[in-house]
Amino acid sequence: MDTDSETSITLTRTIDVPAEELFAAWTDPALLEQWQAEKVSFEPFEGGAFRFETVDADDPEAVHVVSGTVLVYEPESKLVERWHYQGENEDIEQSVLTVVFKDIGEGRTEITLTEEAEAHKDAESRIFSIEAWDAAIGELAELLE
Repeated sequence: MDTDSETSITLTRTIDVPAEELFAAWTDPALLEQWQAEKVSFEPFEGGAFRFETVDADDPEAVHVVSGTVLVYEPESKLVERWHYQGENEDIEQSVLTVVFKDIGEGRTEITLTEEAEAHKDAESRIFSIEAWDAAIGELAELLE
């Protein structure tokens, strides 16, 4: 894990699957529902919209919603998304998520995830996001490997 600035976090990990499969896991709703969220819609192209819904583990009545726009869509190479974390009636936080997929041979891919958000100026937010993304990438690796 690296930290680039006070508003961004970066994690890098090698996963033992080809870039094509790893990229699909970030863009195919059926695969996203296996590791990222319980209900997913995703339009796989630049300008496409997406929406993730997850039930709160501590409060089954609460649903966390993230929606956004695909800013860059380069198959098997790069994905950039603008995320809107939604509260009851308004967006409560925004971030830009960049995921770079680097084929390193022998069916292995290095993934570098960078999340930029003003909220990361707060140490607790940075730690929470680092831990959450690390766990998510771990779950993704377990699913695919």
